[in-house]
Amino acid sequence: MRQNPSFAMTDVTELRRLVDLHPWATIVSATEQGLVASHYVVLLDDDRDDLTIVGHVGKPDDLIHGLGTRELLVVIQGPHGYVSPGWYGDVPAVPTWNFAAVHLSGVPEILDAQENLRVLDRVVARFESAMPEPRLMWERPNDAAFVERLERGTVGFRLTPTRIVAKRKLSQNKPADVVRAVIDGLAEEGPHHNPALAAEMERALIARADAGSTA
Repeated sequence: MRQNPSFAMTDVTELRRLVDLHPWATIVSATEQGLVASHYVVLLDDDRDDLTIVGHVGKPDDLIHGLGTRELLVVIQGPHGYVSPGWYGDVPAVPTWNFAAVHLSGVPEILDAQENLRVLDRVVARFESAMPEPRLMWERPNDAAFVERLERGTVGFRLTPTRIVAKRKLSQNKPADVVRAVIDGLAEEGPHHNPALAAEMERALIARADAGSTA
């Protein structure tokens, strides 16, 4: 991802927020057969306060990616969407695409069976707990044999990134009133209604105003 200093994200708290809110990741590695990409859930390591992530892949994706031996690129895609030039007002303009993304690179550590079970349990709990009647991993009708068989079909990993590239392109190069117009356009019902992107832009706009007031 080409970096632009105006759009760079460096605040670890903000990066952790994006990773936590958008756990469906793209995992990319370079193999002898060419590039390979897979899609899996990743979570922040709850024992760390940095950008270490944990997750799992299904077998044989671990072999395809050379998990534990080769560098992985994990792509986290935050809110994104189309921005109409009409939202800029009566000035020359072209459309663009606003987005937030985090790239985490490094060689992952392979988890043992107990650690992998803990990660699998966390993944299920993260998404199932919101259900009216949650079916957590260790609850009936699942039994220990079923869960342990499930674990044997996966390979868990922990990735502490050695390289981080993060970008938040949210019209920061536009005047605040234009950014407000774009937020309003995204918030309105219509073909490009995008409340998640509007909220992310609102957050960035507030941070920009706060930074200006303390400068």
